[in-house]
Amino acid sequence: MILAPDSPDTVSPDDVDHKQVTESSRQLAHLLSGRRKKSLRVSIDGEDCEIPLAALRMLKDMLVQLSLGNSVTLMPIHAQLTTQEAADLLSVSRPYLVKLLEAGEIPHHTVGTHRRVLLKDLMEYNRRSDQERLKALEELAAEAQELGLGY
Repeated sequence: MILAPDSPDTVSPDDVDHKQVTESSRQLAHLLSGRRKKSLRVSIDGEDCEIPLAALRMLKDMLVQLSLGNSVTLMPIHAQLTTQEAADLLSVSRPYLVKLLEAGEIPHHTVGTHRRVLLKDLMEYNRRSDQERLKALEELAAEAQELGLGY
């Protein structure tokens, strides 16, 4: 799920009814729980349509984010982002992102004189970074327990 409040294709919580979004996400979560088939037949205004469960799970996740007050944008994983867009998604400054690119922390390529980052590479960096932070936190908590600091 990509949050990008300034994208023209972004759905904002202001665009939807909060109660309806919340209830729809709950109903969809219930429908999806325990399903073994790869799709679900839905009826929209009397017309039947078979929708893959993966797509319905994404819809549920989008509804949950909207119910939490987050704007949501759906982007293909192979999307190429500018350094500013990539920095915005990581919530870091553009100069900091450029340092990460130059250090080889995140793969990138150039188009003319401009750097581009694939969304999938950015998400992989974010996943690795989260794992490293969690590991460091667990090590600090273990050390605090060994020292009897009450954590």
